[in-house]
Amino acid sequence: MTTTVQQLCEEAATFLAANARRRRSAGFAWGEGDDNVSIIEERDPAQDAAELARAKAWAALRFDAGFGWIDGPRELGGRGLTAAHRQAYRTLESGYELPDQSYFTIGLGMVAPTIAAHGVPEIQRAYLGPLHRGDLIACQLFSEPGAGSDLASVSTKAVRDGAEWVITGQKVWTSNAHLADLGEIICRTDPDLPKHKGLTGFLVDMHAPGVEVRPLRQMTGGAGFNEVYLDEVRVADDHRLGDVNAGWGVALTTLSNERAAIGSGMGLGRGPGPFERLIALLRQFDADGDPGLRDELARLYGAERIAGWTLRRGAASAATGAPPGPELSILKLAGTQNLQAMSAFVSRVLGPRLVADTGEWGTFAWSKFVCGVPGGRLGGGTDEVLRNVIGERVLGLAKDPGIDARTPFRDMAR
Repeated sequence: MTTTVQQLCEEAATFLAANARRRRSAGFAWGEGDDNVSIIEERDPAQDAAELARAKAWAALRFDAGFGWIDGPRELGGRGLTAAHRQAYRTLESGYELPDQSYFTIGLGMVAPTIAAHGVPEIQRAYLGPLHRGDLIACQLFSEPGAGSDLASVSTKAVRDGAEWVITGQKVWTSNAHLADLGEIICRTDPDLPKHKGLTGFLVDMHAPGVEVRPLRQMTGGAGFNEVYLDEVRVADDHRLGDVNAGWGVALTTLSNERAAIGSGMGLGRGPGPFERLIALLRQFDADGDPGLRDELARLYGAERIAGWTLRRGAASAATGAPPGPELSILKLAGTQNLQAMSAFVSRVLGPRLVADTGEWGTFAWSKFVCGVPGGRLGGGTDEVLRNVIGERVLGLAKDPGIDARTPFRDMAR
């Protein structure tokens, strides 16, 4: 018998009431609770391990109860329902206080959809269920010191050796690589082909011999990004994603989903939403009567709502089985612009309190947010790359002049 959305909601309400605490609905009170508003939460290693253990425990509990992969195929561990069922559950769950689930964003929002689209059945069965259950954390091994915005210029090489591939190279700006069990990597497999044609995607065991992860300290003070060195790391051929030398299509699948994941929210840590915090900020400093700030806040709210509608449009398209479209590039670009505008707004309200730690709750804590915003313009495609995508693929404008696309990568690298 088919489970209706209403029936699922009734099941979910019972499950959540028995296993989680409902969020306080009285709004956001200044000075109450955690004042962390950073885009990417930074913790010390001991705290991170404890938080991760709690996050995994909740993900496993939810999955085992039938709410961890609601729209996934039954044969792979999902429940076989629809995107509408999944969204209904997420709406209910958002009303409860839960362990931080951001550890799984890359695995579920970027890597899992790529495995589902390009992995062989055995690999789908091996990894998709554990990723959704929280048993595995995944990272994305794309950017390199010489290949950031121009991702197709990656030089990390994969050489075939019988039933295995041997991977050697360096990746950089890899979020959560220090926590990851599995990595999706794009490698150069034929340098004699044009740069977009000689790439292949693989799944790498992040604990395999030859994998070294080094943290990168950021101006926020945290080290959530990493550089990853791969020294003759062996990967079985069944861990290849898609056909040999067809890795650019694999990368596009991941990047489209990444832009949706990054652009889907304004991300101010856990707890109350951004506008509850900003309204409280204005009231705390008697600035809620300032017409300029009120107008600026209204513009921020409108921009965030428009981004939300764009996300819904993309979700509705995905629910029909369509691949991610250019609206996700629009969404990601809008998301970073909204974060920049919010950063400017907070800086204007707080003034020196933003950079001088006076110990006052809810003031200097915003400095991590402001320092983290510039990085949002890079992850998931730089603003400049996204404008090119929108201009060329949405508006139909002429492409920028460049190197002949038929030029072999080996000749370009000289």
